[in-house]
Amino acid sequence: MKRRTILTAGAGASAALALGAGAAPASALGRAGSGKAAGGTRTGALLHRWFADTYRSIEAMHTDFGLATDKIDVSGAKPERSVQTSPTNIGCGMWSTVAAAGLGVISRRTMHNRLAGAVSAVEKLHRAHGFWLNWYDAETGDVLTEWPETGDEVRPFLSSVDNAWLVTGLRIAADADPSLRPRVKKLLADADWSFFYTPFDEDDPAKNPGQLHGGYWTDDDTFTSHWYGALNTEPRMASYLGIGDGSLPGEHYWHTFRTMVPENEQEQKPEGEYVTVDGVRLWRGHYTYRGRKLVPSWGGSMFEALMVPLFVPEAEWSPKAWGLTHKRYIRSHIEHGMEEEKYGYWGFSPANIPAGGYSEYGVDAIGMTVDGYESKGVVTPHASFLAMQYEPAESVANLLKIAEDFGAYDEGLGFRDSVDVREGTVSDFMLALDQGMVAAGLAQVLRPGLLQRPFRTGGFDRKVRPLLAKEDFGIA
Repeated sequence: MKRRTILTAGAGASAALALGAGAAPASALGRAGSGKAAGGTRTGALLHRWFADTYRSIEAMHTDFGLATDKIDVSGAKPERSVQTSPTNIGCGMWSTVAAAGLGVISRRTMHNRLAGAVSAVEKLHRAHGFWLNWYDAETGDVLTEWPETGDEVRPFLSSVDNAWLVTGLRIAADADPSLRPRVKKLLADADWSFFYTPFDEDDPAKNPGQLHGGYWTDDDTFTSHWYGALNTEPRMASYLGIGDGSLPGEHYWHTFRTMVPENEQEQKPEGEYVTVDGVRLWRGHYTYRGRKLVPSWGGSMFEALMVPLFVPEAEWSPKAWGLTHKRYIRSHIEHGMEEEKYGYWGFSPANIPAGGYSEYGVDAIGMTVDGYESKGVVTPHASFLAMQYEPAESVANLLKIAEDFGAYDEGLGFRDSVDVREGTVSDFMLALDQGMVAAGLAQVLRPGLLQRPFRTGGFDRKVRPLLAKEDFGIA
């Protein structure tokens, strides 16, 4: 859709002034545990309004059954929900609701009612091997066997990464509402991550890599032929959950790839060295992009690298490894968009194609795969919200430009999913995954740590944190 309507929010211009040179860091926009949004600044008011509008879009995605749908079409007089939903979509709805209560957008009673409704719906969904299938009808909870938009067959599939985001949402819901804890505990009792795990065998590491399978087809009882090998990608949330609850060994973390070994074909020949950590020999590799050393993701997109630290405080627990690579990854996206391609905008991540459909976008040079995700001039707002806890001033400035130059912000609903900045086309859709990242990113800036609480204690503190403390990417 062609849109070049100017955003009519008066807060836009004042926020641009408030975030000029010498703007305060993210920590100055809110204090952990304070329950107060952004210190009363004009920027804080803008971010709070962005959150409130975004949450309204997530409300519009929810069905009477209690689940968030995959997306809404906002091109008409009122939002139109999709039929399908996934474990990730459901998890996004849960943590967004917790964030909305924590930021005062909804009451605690409303939060309880919505979370209880979502948990009730999840309890009714068909599962296999303790995990949830990839696609359901959001209105009924039935497993989808045909894709609603095309009629194509949908094979029943258990995705390790999608289940990780549902478990994340459930754990956040249980932390925020103690009355739900027994029900969530029962739901998660059978979610044993070792189901997806192939233990390491040094005699045949290709078939036994010590990693998690991508998923499992329940119709013929077969695992995918691939494992999630790259460390700096979103499936590491499943790894953290499994290590934290004891269903995966800590050594699994060291069996994932910082880069592939130099002999393997990949985007660039990595620098690094072999090291042994906790008895595991691994290639401590890194890439260099525009003079900046970092650990690549698989495809070079923002959500691969930056979605997990919305919940797990990687930069805090590993400041000279994860803390460095997160900031350099964001800087690489900024320079790719602003200097290398001269788009005038930045932030590239899988999103809706503005002209229709869905595609992967990224910065090819910071992804391992030789067929990496290219930016193609398509910018998605959720990427800036992922970056916001590290680069607040540049993230807000980028979002204001996207809104004002392309009319990509809908009052009362938030940012549309993507913009082709070369063509001036804006997506007609908002996706639950991407709006969920927007909500979590804003929550982390406005009330740092709100959604991280269940991942700072227990097994995460005892088992995950020590691993991150030992991490050394060799890029300091």
